[in-house]
Amino acid sequence: MKLIEDLNFYHEKSPKVLSLGMFDGVHLGHISIINQLKDKAKKNNLETSLLTFWPHPRKIFNPNDDLKLLNTLEEKLFLLEKAGIDVLFLQKFDEHFRNLTGEEFIREILIKKLNVKHIIIGHDHVFGKNKSGNFELLQKLSTELDFTVEQLQAIKNDDDFNISSTKIRNCLGNGNIAGANKMLGYSYSLSGKVIDGKKLGRTIGYPTANLEIDELKLLPKKGAYIVEVFVKDQFYKGMMSIGTNPTVNGDKLTAEVYILDFNQDIYGEVITVKFRDFLHEEIKFESLEKLIERLDEDKILTENFNFS
Repeated sequence: MKLIEDLNFYHEKSPKVLSLGMFDGVHLGHISIINQLKDKAKKNNLETSLLTFWPHPRKIFNPNDDLKLLNTLEEKLFLLEKAGIDVLFLQKFDEHFRNLTGEEFIREILIKKLNVKHIIIGHDHVFGKNKSGNFELLQKLSTELDFTVEQLQAIKNDDDFNISSTKIRNCLGNGNIAGANKMLGYSYSLSGKVIDGKKLGRTIGYPTANLEIDELKLLPKKGAYIVEVFVKDQFYKGMMSIGTNPTVNGDKLTAEVYILDFNQDIYGEVITVKFRDFLHEEIKFESLEKLIERLDEDKILTENFNFS
């Protein structure tokens, strides 16, 4: 996959089939779009391409917006490359792009700069200043500018439920891991460097690895989870806790994981956890003994979980 981060230095004129959007999560709806791009490209000898923005436009319009994303930039690039895109245009959403009208964007960027011959647009996608660009405008300009356009219907899962990044975020915010993973088409994950914590876990027989998480990455709901843990590409079963450790009057939000059958020193290592199921809400126990009892129960549930 070719990654183009500055359109000012892009001068290739290979004809393209393109879709545009944030593609946060690179979920099954996005994969459906990418598969259609690939089909169209194969039939018409075109390059598959996506145009996406970083940072998220909402951060530009409202810098105080506390929007959290399903993917870090690194994760998004990995997933899009895995999906088989030929060219990814990663455009900074700056003042220039913010002020382009929908028609200017089509004429100057999509056609003149990128030589797009076919555009696939999501069912509700709008673009350009004041959301002036949409499917109808693309249709109107297509004959004059010699391109074709198609609009996709909303992608639904087996339960006839529209798939969207917003709905996935809502699922994670409610602890609905199964629902989020079903729409994503893979297990939601967090990656982070193992950093020093309070080391309380080791005093009660449950030493945890505290993770340093990207500030833009969405953390699921506070609580305990069954997770897969990947350390140096090796898989382990794990129990993840997201919360403030209220039993010991903690006040800082942490993400920490207990790795079953594991006793290596991994401080400074970057590890990945993949969420498989929700165990329970964050609980303030009346004593450490009660906390240990619940951890013992959670461990049994994790040991018996079907990770296949």
